Amino acid sequence: MRARLTVAALIAGLAAQTGMAFAADPFAVTSSAYKDGDVWPAKFAGSDPSRTNPPCPGQNVSPPLAWSNAPEATKSFAIVMYDPDGGNGTGAVHWVAYDIPKTKTSLAEGEASASPKDWLGGKNNVGTDHYFGPCGPSGHALHHYIITVMATSVEPGTLKAGMTRDELLAAMRGKSLAPASIVGRYTRP
Repeated sequence: MRARLTVAALIAGLAAQTGMAFAADPFAVTSSAYKDGDVWPAKFAGSDPSRTNPPCPGQNVSPPLAWSNAPEATKSFAIVMYDPDGGNGTGAVHWVAYDIPKTKTSLAEGEASASPKDWLGGKNNVGTDHYFGPCGPSGHALHHYIITVMATSVEPGTLKAGMTRDELLAAMRGKSLAPASIVGRYTRP
């Protein structure tokens, strides 16, 4: 034990003398409702009675998210939820959000289920500016819903409203400081 403390003290002293920095914890996103790769409960699924055979059984409630250890230069955050399995392999965009203030480090369950007030909502595949949950075809294998939070160097208020995922990603080129993702899985019964 004493040897470990001595080595740790030597390393800390060397770092202080040389200005060497140790890597901080990486930027990360988590959810209090599920772990990375878990199957989602139906409440996070889309609610769309127009889809039949059977209709989408969800409540369209956005999952709670929290992110931490953003780079110091962060000015805003952006979020994209993408299903690479959707659209029969061409992908589906379920949520685009950006201009999220750097002081905001979490979203409560359901907070993104309606048009945003404190940030901008982009356009998802169904044309709304807020979260729309999974509602893939019946009988498909589990789809992977990737939620990526990006720490950006973009000042809030500089991007236009209603951007698509592709427009947002183009605007983030060279301005995304760090990404962090979490995956939820779901299939319609």
